[in-house]
Amino acid sequence: MELELTEEQAFFVATTRRFLEAECSIPAVRDLEGDPTGYDPGVWVRAAQLGWTSLLVPESDGGGSFSEHGLLDLVLVAEEMGRVVAPGPLGPVNVVADALAWGGSPAQKADVLPGLLGGERVAAWCGARMVCGREHGGGLVLAGSCSPVEAGAQADHLLVAVEHGDGVSQVLVPAGAAGLTVTPMSGLDLVRRFAEVRFDDVVVPADAVVGPVGAAAAGVERALRVACTLQCAETSGILDKVFATTVEYLGDRYSFGRPLSSYQALKHRVADDKVVLEACHAIATAAARAVATGQPNAGDLVSAAKAWIGPRATEMIQDCVQLHGGIGVTWEHDLHLYLRRATVNRALHGTPEDHAERVAASKLGATA
Repeated sequence: MELELTEEQAFFVATTRRFLEAECSIPAVRDLEGDPTGYDPGVWVRAAQLGWTSLLVPESDGGGSFSEHGLLDLVLVAEEMGRVVAPGPLGPVNVVADALAWGGSPAQKADVLPGLLGGERVAAWCGARMVCGREHGGGLVLAGSCSPVEAGAQADHLLVAVEHGDGVSQVLVPAGAAGLTVTPMSGLDLVRRFAEVRFDDVVVPADAVVGPVGAAAAGVERALRVACTLQCAETSGILDKVFATTVEYLGDRYSFGRPLSSYQALKHRVADDKVVLEACHAIATAAARAVATGQPNAGDLVSAAKAWIGPRATEMIQDCVQLHGGIGVTWEHDLHLYLRRATVNRALHGTPEDHAERVAASKLGATA
């Protein structure tokens, strides 16, 4: 995403790209269409060994990053995954790892983080949609539902935002908790797996609360920002690949003895798409920098990125489908795989309209 990478980051990107090409190619993605997990656990363990799950975790807790800000390293992975619509719970695992690293107790870190960092265990984030709770014996009793939850059916632990009384808490719920029901959902993406998670009076002890009881509003907001930042980076990677594929096709495909790329009308459309692509990169990068460095306007930038990238990404990919002609709408061509992922990203963690309203509310509040 950055125009200039450090030597370490450049090597990391090259290693990530080679790994994805070898282990998560488009044929491999297609082969996983009917797999209930949606990814190869063995491949995910090897991905974790490359550092994909540890970049947001301090060295003192077993993590480490290549630059001063681990999120700026992690978005490089997200972008590369977008280029091949790769499977794997990158977003939810890192959101939960980040929450535990900065707000978890020593016992929670010792119990959950090693498995997440090693890739042997998976965690899911139930999103910013809160469930209801009531205090009980120092802990909480949860009631309500969350959907769609990425990797919900594959997760060993769920990070849940709970609204109770006048406060908000985050709790870590084990997958086997009594009263917890996880129902897999069908989805548009071939390998992304989602689930509905229901809480029927799930009792959560006090030691499962991440951070102080009733004081997790900032933690929930941080989790949302990290999730959306990774998502915007992934969509930018998708657009990079789709645009490059389209330009190559227009140069190779001939009509009336001329390459399609020689026709002025098509050149104008490609130029417009290039402008959209660069704008998406720019705002996604700005959002990542703001979140990584803790800028005061980070929330606004993240929501602006979500509101801008979502609709323009799907529109641009649809235009590239049309530029491919009839082959662009076939199952055999790969374009629909990218359109599926971009469409899911557009709706997940808040729609563009939701995030536009967040920006408007922030600006109106600031000027009131």
